[in-house]
Amino acid sequence: MGLLRSSCFLLLLSILSVAESGSIGVNYGRIADNLPQPQKVVELLEQNGITRVKLYDTDATVLSALANSNISVTVALPNELLSSAAADQSFTDKWIQANILKYSPATKIEAIAVGNEVFVDPNNTTGFLVPAMKNVYASLVKYKLDSGISVSSPIALSALQSSYPTSSGAFKSNLTGPVIGPMLEFLRKTKSYLMVNAYPFFAYIDNADKISIDYALFRNNPGVVDSGNGLKYSSLFDAQVDAVYAAMSALKYDDVRIVVTETGWPSKGDQNEVGAGPENAAAYNGNLVRRVLTSRGTPLRPNFDLDVFLFALFNENQKPGPTSERNYGLFYPSEQKVYEVPLTLKDLASAPASNQSKSQVTPPPAPTEGEVSTSAAGQTWCVASEKVGKEKLQASLDYACGEGGADCKPIQEGATCYNPDSLEAHASYAFNSYYQKQARKAGSCYFGGAAYVVTQPPKYGTCVFPTGY
Repeated sequence: MGLLRSSCFLLLLSILSVAESGSIGVNYGRIADNLPQPQKVVELLEQNGITRVKLYDTDATVLSALANSNISVTVALPNELLSSAAADQSFTDKWIQANILKYSPATKIEAIAVGNEVFVDPNNTTGFLVPAMKNVYASLVKYKLDSGISVSSPIALSALQSSYPTSSGAFKSNLTGPVIGPMLEFLRKTKSYLMVNAYPFFAYIDNADKISIDYALFRNNPGVVDSGNGLKYSSLFDAQVDAVYAAMSALKYDDVRIVVTETGWPSKGDQNEVGAGPENAAAYNGNLVRRVLTSRGTPLRPNFDLDVFLFALFNENQKPGPTSERNYGLFYPSEQKVYEVPLTLKDLASAPASNQSKSQVTPPPAPTEGEVSTSAAGQTWCVASEKVGKEKLQASLDYACGEGGADCKPIQEGATCYNPDSLEAHASYAFNSYYQKQARKAGSCYFGGAAYVVTQPPKYGTCVFPTGY
């Protein structure tokens, strides 16, 4: 097995020796009240081989913690500062002094994101964007930092008027003249790149009846041929990125590169967020990492490296909006992985491929309706796995007894299945109750890897596990 893994790793390296590939980074958001201290976060990044990180501000404790590490950092000038940055270069001079010059070069700042998805900002800051970008860059030039730090701004795919077929990609006409054109001209002159936030998940949940889940998750699928240019797409992600490239091409900016500054898949969602779940999140991010680290560009721009920042490092418990918004993290605040996902070439060498097509990918712990039972040939039960750790096991137990609708009365104190009073025993009972209520549908005994199916009746004291409801 060791020789096989070594051979796989050497094969990956040989692929990269022939053609350059892109890079994987991660967004480090902090809208939460339970995250580890920045120094611990830096250790987590280093332990997992993550060498690029993107922030949403210039927090002093974070930038100081990143000093003297091998991690390159993209920082942000928030939307609320755009008007001040656009009005006067003296403001950006002071901002660069306080937030960039103070930490560089000990902290490897590689880019500044001026604003974030400004075009959808309810405060209507679009008009300030390009003047602010120009002033930030002028301040970098003033302090001789421009050669190592790029200036750009992340846009959402909602900036497109058209995105399907991919070759028809076009920016909204009300944005093109006032801001998109001038911004692309600025990026060309400064040899920078366009930051794009792309989420196939959003397109999938809005069109689950039309878009194949395999196409959305980089799994094996027949592909989609663009009727306009004849190019074949095997992933929705590539199609989305190329729709932006097509829109740029329509404005004659074929030489400006894209960096995907946000993309990801949630491990949990609301009832209407079809496809949200740990299995799909692991498939999307794992297959994306493999695609980025072992190949180059997109069908429309095959010679451009594709650099991608996953969203996000942690689940952030204070983010507003639907449940998915708080569940994009690769890690829990405890620093435990939400699911297994390779993040480096070394990880890929030992990770099982997750691109095999499935007729239906169930988003555990909420199974997809219409799947057939896995136990047609005999009885099965669902039990807990201690390997995932107490925090994840407890969270899964809470879900099963809460939103999941499992019958957890027998494991309450004094009830028939309270003893043995252990987390594993209680979780096993709850998981099995959920599993049986779901008619043992495929995927209903998963809980993010916290449960698995057995073919013998579980034995926990005198407790009898039900086989149906």
